[in-house]
Amino acid sequence: MTDSFTPNSHDEIRDAVRWAMANDAPMEIRGGGTKRGWGKPLQTNHTLDLSALNKILLYEPEELILQAEAGTPLAEIERRLTAFDQMLAFEPPDIGPLMGLAAGQQTLGGIIAANMAGPRRIKAGAARDHFLGFVAVSGRGETFKSGGRVMKNVTGYDLCKLMAGSFGTLAVLSEITVKVLPVGQKTRTVLVLGLDDAQAADAMVAALNSSHEVSGAAYLPRAIADRSSVRRVADVGKTVTALRIEGPEPSVEHRSAALRVLLGEWGKTKELHGNNSSDLWAEVRDVSYFVDDQANAIWRLSAPPHSVPTFLTELVKDVGAEYFSDWGGGLVWLSASPGERAARKIRAAADSCGGHATLIRGPDDLRAAVPVFHPQPGPVAALSERLRKQFDPKDVLNPGRMS
Repeated sequence: MTDSFTPNSHDEIRDAVRWAMANDAPMEIRGGGTKRGWGKPLQTNHTLDLSALNKILLYEPEELILQAEAGTPLAEIERRLTAFDQMLAFEPPDIGPLMGLAAGQQTLGGIIAANMAGPRRIKAGAARDHFLGFVAVSGRGETFKSGGRVMKNVTGYDLCKLMAGSFGTLAVLSEITVKVLPVGQKTRTVLVLGLDDAQAADAMVAALNSSHEVSGAAYLPRAIADRSSVRRVADVGKTVTALRIEGPEPSVEHRSAALRVLLGEWGKTKELHGNNSSDLWAEVRDVSYFVDDQANAIWRLSAPPHSVPTFLTELVKDVGAEYFSDWGGGLVWLSASPGERAARKIRAAADSCGGHATLIRGPDDLRAAVPVFHPQPGPVAALSERLRKQFDPKDVLNPGRMS
């Protein structure tokens, strides 16, 4: 039988963690539930459900800051920001549908805990780069906080960087403060058609190294482009390399024209405007191309862009994988067989080029059998474990999730 604690305040979170410590009763920390299938399957009989902590506590558009409880739905935050033409610049993806769930269920706490960011990360940074401060309860049952309402007020250790990406294994976040930014006035996407993997990598690197301030760079093989809901992408019948330009209208017009000239060296170009451009980047952000096939395992690979074409060619031959790339080729989303053989091949391919491979979605038996997160070198793993023990000595918070 599974017991669920649903705290309505920070103090009730602290009380629940103290109860877990006293009773040696590990707990699963849960917000919207969209990332429950990411990480090792948890062996716990207790859940700490943060869904009742769902209020926006402070929003000051003129100061570009927002503070909310950890269980606040991201959809509610984005609605509030849209009313003031502002956004979370790290472009958090909604992976609910990828995990077989409905869209719009993720929470601010879940996004920060997983340190997730979308295509704009190449320009704006990751979630941790917009994470200003928090209030939390450690696995010791102690309240602590870090940061504040501006970027440069940190003295001592910057614990925000530590909490982002910890997947609830160090502490339970109750309140989160983030930086927000104005939405760009205009967006255009330049498409280069028909490039192979290596040509696309070269074109994206050239665009990103130019002065045109590209805020998104993705490559869709033909089979992936064919699935796009954007007809001007799906109907070309070729691979699509996409480069996004954002900002004031005159600047966007000038930069997109100059980018088309630069990319003309690689092939035919065209542009997407308005909703077509927005819809394409939402697909890339949310990994929508792999939503319909829930049987395959989904991997996220980070690797040097110029090494990607070689190992992808081998993986496609060896395990029949499908893929597309983001972040100028440095991030590859891969759909493959949910077996251990394919997992070993994918991890070995990442190792061969100094990259990392993370299993985002897979059946419980696969997640139990192989490392979900890329194994750390021995000394780094030992340091991480010592650090985790300082925050959670009795292993009551999401135990084993990142092992």
